[in-house]
Parts: sequence; C-alpha cells; structure tokens
Amino acid sequence: MKTTTGTHPAGRHDAICGPSPFFVGERFKDALAGLGMTSLDAVFAFDSGRHLVKPNIGRFRRRLWFEAMPAGSRQPVKIFLKRYDRPPAIRQILNWLSHRKRSSFASAEREAIEQLAAAGVNTPQVMAAGEQWGLLFERRSFLMTEEIRDSQPLERRLPKCFDGAATPAALSERREFIRRLAAFVRRFHQTGRRHRDLYLSHVFCSDAGEFCLIDLARSSRPVQQRRFQIKDIAQLHYSAPARHFSRTDRLRFYLTYAGHRKIEQQDKTFLRAVVRKTLRMARHNVKHGAVPPFLEVTAGGP
Repeated sequence: MKTTTGTHPAGRHDAICGPSPFFVGERFKDALAGLGMTSLDAVFAFDSGRHLVKPNIGRFRRRLWFEAMPAGSRQPVKIFLKRYDRPPAIRQILNWLSHRKRSSFASAEREAIEQLAAAGVNTPQVMAAGEQWGLLFERRSFLMTEEIRDSQPLERRLPKCFDGAATPAALSERREFIRRLAAFVRRFHQTGRRHRDLYLSHVFCSDAGEFCLIDLARSSRPVQQRRFQIKDIAQLHYSAPARHFSRTDRLRFYLTYAGHRKIEQQDKTFLRAVVRKTLRMARHNVKHGAVPPFLEVTAGGP
C-alpha cells in the first residue's frame, strides 16, 4: 500500500515508548531542540504556534500547530500539538473506563495511532509525546503528530467525480471511491476499535487516493462493540452531504462495509438502528441552528 507522507505506513510501527516521560522521534530531535522544546516543561511553555479553537473540548485541552524542519527534509512540515493540562479527575476516570485501563489522554491516543498503523490502517505519524503523573491522576500530557501532506478531509474535498454531470465515467469513479472508503472503514472496525467521532472531517484522502484516520483521542475497543459501531456508521451517514451521496450510494457503501451482496435481515436491523441514531443527532443539531449534511439539498435536488 502506498502511504501518504506524514502517516504511519501499513505494517510499520514506529512506537515511541520507554521509561522516560518525554519522547521525541529521531527525525525531529534537532528541530524541537531548536525551538527550545527539550523537556515537558518547555513543551507546555511553548506559545509560538497558531492556536486551534474548537468548542466543547474542555478547558484542560489545548491545540496548536507550528512548523519544524525534520532531519533529511528540504522544507518545513506542519506539526500539530495537543496538550492536556490537569484534566479533571472525573474526566480521567471516564477516559480510563473507555480505554479499560489507566492511561493519560495523550498516551491513549498514541496507542491507538500505533496499533492501527501496525494493523495496516493509515494514521498520522507520532513525532513526540510525554506525560506527568501525580500519585494517582494525570497532571499533564502531550502528543505531537505530523501533518498529513497532500491530503484534505472528505468533509472539505471529495474527488472531482462528485462534481458536475453524472456521466458514466463519473459514476464509475464514484462507485469505486465509495467501495474503497467502505473497505477502509471495514478494515478499521475489524481491529476491534471504534472511533466514536467518525465524521467525514476525520477521514483524510490524499491526492493519490489513500485514506487516513485522524483525531483518535476517543478511539477504543469498547465492551459495547455494536453500540459504537452503529454510532460510527451513523456519524459517517450524517456527515455525508445529500447533494453528493444518493440513497443508492449509501446502500452500496454499506454492502461493501458489511461484506454482503444483498441486504439480509440482520442488515435491516442494523440499518434501522443507524437511521434512528442519525435522526437523534439531527434533531439535537437542528435545535442549535445546524443543517445536517445528509439532509442538505441543492436547488436541483439531492
């Protein structure tokens, strides 16, 4: 599998692990040293990047990006930094329950990234990570990942075949794209993990057509596998705009995802649950003034 720059290639597992609370990948040691980020304290004091604001993520969590020059590169790359500073105890306990073990917020996401990469699912490349603990609870932790180059989230950009006239060639390309996307999501779920935030904004596609999953902080192997499988598929369904994805497209996606040639009784049960979940999400968001993408239509219809 060809892999986009800035992702973990399938089968490769560059784990950053060990007894120290502060780790940096070899490619970025000099770059981070040049920025003064040589310790946990320095990483949390760093304020030269561009802050990324996202609602409802908790005051203890901060995100920003900056540029750094990795070893062997001729141009700087964009680095995304997540910092968790004194997370509330109740949030930590809920995080432990979700991941079924005691771990920091940053290490839980790093583990998801590295395990998925080892299973052949493209993920962002981890370049640095660290954590600090008190007697029982996490005091702070951080995770740095490299930008996924030449890629865009599917929420922002779909292949050109989704625009313009539905010619036979364009329809063929759309169907192939949907088949590959469904196979990618199926491979992800076969690892036993559920994303829990699987909107099209968190699925990137490169110029070469390779998919990559991002924002894996909530990804886990939950006890209630089916519940969160339904949630993941409902989130994809919800975020897929009606002007680009027809009912037939969505059915085609599901059949490939399920590995079935036709709809069976168990599929009908699953799909009804997905629709119920999607409608609950839509009702909630409509109350807050948002138009659900799966209900959006253009003047000419979906």
